[in-house]
Order: sequence, then structure tokens, then C-alpha cells
Amino acid sequence: MKIHTVSGYSEVGRNMTCVESNNKAVILDMGLNLEEYINIRGDDDDIVFSNKQLIKARAIPDDTVIKNIKNNVLAIIPSHGHLDHIGAIPFLSEKYDCPIIATPYTTSIIKVILKDKNQELENKIITLKLNKKIKLSDNFTIELLNMTHSIPHASTIVVHTKEGKVVYCCDFKLDNTPTLGEKPNYKRLKELGKEGKVKALIIDSLYADVHRKTPSESIAKEMLRDVMLNTDSSGKVVIVTTFSSHIARLRAIVEFGRKMHRKIVFLGRSLAKYVYAAEDIGLVNFSKKVEICSYSKQIQKKLQDIEQDREKYLIVCTGHQGEPNAVLSKIATGRYKFRLMPEDHIIFSCTVIPNEINIENRKKLEELLLEKRVKIFKHVHQSGHGSREDHREMINMVKAEYVLPSHAKEEKKQALQQLAMHIGYKKNKVPIMHNGETLNI
Repeated sequence: MKIHTVSGYSEVGRNMTCVESNNKAVILDMGLNLEEYINIRGDDDDIVFSNKQLIKARAIPDDTVIKNIKNNVLAIIPSHGHLDHIGAIPFLSEKYDCPIIATPYTTSIIKVILKDKNQELENKIITLKLNKKIKLSDNFTIELLNMTHSIPHASTIVVHTKEGKVVYCCDFKLDNTPTLGEKPNYKRLKELGKEGKVKALIIDSLYADVHRKTPSESIAKEMLRDVMLNTDSSGKVVIVTTFSSHIARLRAIVEFGRKMHRKIVFLGRSLAKYVYAAEDIGLVNFSKKVEICSYSKQIQKKLQDIEQDREKYLIVCTGHQGEPNAVLSKIATGRYKFRLMPEDHIIFSCTVIPNEINIENRKKLEELLLEKRVKIFKHVHQSGHGSREDHREMINMVKAEYVLPSHAKEEKKQALQQLAMHIGYKKNKVPIMHNGETLNI
């Protein structure tokens, strides 16, 4: 067996791994590096770049390491619908003559992205429900186990081969009280550990150095409840911003907005895309309770309506990272004509993704908002990524021969390596891999 660490092993994002066995292979994830993609794209959504340019800019994976087995790939299997796991599919998937296999919400998001790009893929897209298997060949069977994360229908991928199994756990948290969907499939993970023959566990290492168990999404919901329902907002506009794909969080915001007796509006293109993708598969039905505005003219008109009756509205909008072209930044800079008044409420139900661009953008946005003397509520949030104790539990359940830290920079991967060694692994069984490398098992 060979595990090709194509991308996502030297940075956060741009995830892509290839598992090869008996001259056949599967690809797990095919994601963007969002920071570099935004860098090269700039403010122009319509500009077209070649794959070569995107690879050179480190925006999409460089799949050179698997070029010799390109024709042996049986399937592309994204673990979930975040762009750092599926965003490169429109650029790279057609190089491989194989289907894309994904959970229902992930499939729905891929289709929305392709529609938005006015693109059709030659790859067939196959939907596989959580906790089900699909046989690809005599040697390859794929199983998608239910896993909790900050997006619906996230999966831990199990690759079954005659040479053994690979468990791909990127991204994950072990949430026992999720507010949408089921808790992780502990039963099956423990069965895999007892059955043995798990050759490798590939695991998201983003918070491997944080000594805690990541709190449940139900805790984030209570934090939101406290800010939205137990803080006096009479006479004020209330604006909430969060991750567009975090459907569970959006559902809580809608629930509390209705309890505030406010009209709820969703403003922003990415919000609309993720919500419509969720509605297409019956996951939620926000459209009966919420007015959704995607485009600038719609948004500007709705903001003018809101300004006439400020305390009757709850605005949910894009811009939680301070992105210059997102709705909240356009409000703060005056590009949308809407006056923020002193002590209006701005709730950031998120954390800042720790890269230089996001940190700087959020800093600028907060400075602009504070100049307008609004009330800012930050970190009303719990992460969708596991911390050190989640990692410990996952490693102990799966009992893999190798543990491969992924989805992080060096110090985070080393923290996971140290944890595995504390559990009892030898250092050579927890290799620190980098982009474009191959592990021979």
C-alpha cells in the first residue's frame, strides 16, 4: 500500500490524499487553499486562470506525485463540503476518468458550485448516504462514517482494501450533543479498531496542541441564546455573521431571531448558495421563515427597507472574516448605504481563521465598526475541529498501525506526533509528511 500525501500536509487547506493498493487508487478530498486562491483572484470573480497558474500560486493541489497512476484512480471521495476539501474539484477532477462519491449535502454543494460557474463535469457524481458502503472493485470498498463538524453530512472515510484499511478523519470533532444530525459513529469506529488491519489513520491536526476536548455545538447555541435573547437590543439593529456553510448555527440564529420577534434576512451570495444546497435535500427549510438576498441590488434595496424600521429586523450576513467584498465590510465602509448607529449590535459567531489576510481584514473591519460606536460581541462560537483529547480518543478507538498528522503546519503536526508517542506509538509510526510525498506501507 502507498499513501500519497498530495496536498494539505504542509499547510491548512488544499487537502488531497491518494491511497494506492494493487495498482489501483482512490483520491480523498480535492480542495482549495482559500487564502492563495483569493490572493490570485483579487476582486475579479470572472477572471479565468489555467490549472498551471493555480498550482503555481499554491491555490489548488499539485498532483504531480500521482501523475503515473492517473489512469488507475477509481474514485474521488470528498469528506465534506468545505471549499478546502472540494473547491479544486471544478479544476482537477476531469483529469481523472472516475466518479465523484460524496454524502448528500456535499453532493448538493458541489452541484451548486458547478452551476454558479456554469460548468458541467464529465465525472459522474454519486451520492452515498452516511454509514453506507460502496464497492469500487474487487480490492476497493469505500465506507462513509457519520462524523460531526461545522457542516452537515461530514464523513470519516474508510478505505477498505485487501492490504488493509485507511481511516481518513479530516476534519472532525467528537460532539456528543450536536444540534443538527447524529453524533459520531463511535460503534463502527470501535469495531474497526477491534477488527484490526487499519494500516493508517490520517487525522486533522489543527488543534492538536490545545489541551482540551472541543465543546459541543450545543454550547455554541447557548452562547448565542445568551447574547441574542438576554441582551437588550430594543431600538437597535442586530447583525449576526457566521460561516455560510454552518447550517446548524444558522438554524439556531433563525430560532432565536423568531423569539426576538424580528424579521430575519440573509444577505450575501455564499449564504444563499449553502442554504439553497441544504434546502434542495430537505435538510432545512429557511425560505419560509427568512428572506434571502443574494445580489448587490437586492441587498441594497433590503437595507434601505431595514433602515426605515430598524428594530424589527435581524440581519444575518456574510463577512465574519472581514472579507472586503462581503456584506458586513460593505456596510462598514459605506459601499452599501446603511447607517450603523451607536450601540447597534454586531455579533461575530465565529473565530478568525488564523492566517495573515484574515487577521488583518478582521482588524480593519472591527476598527471601522468601533468608530461607529456599535456594540461588538466576539467569539460567540465553538470550533468544528477536535482538540487534543478528541485526537486521543480517535487514535485509541481506531488503533491504526500508522498515524499521519494532516491539515496543519509543522508545529501542529508535531504536537499530534508527540501525543501519539505518549499513547505508545514509536516515532517512525507517526511520520511527519509533507506535500508531494509518498508513504510506503
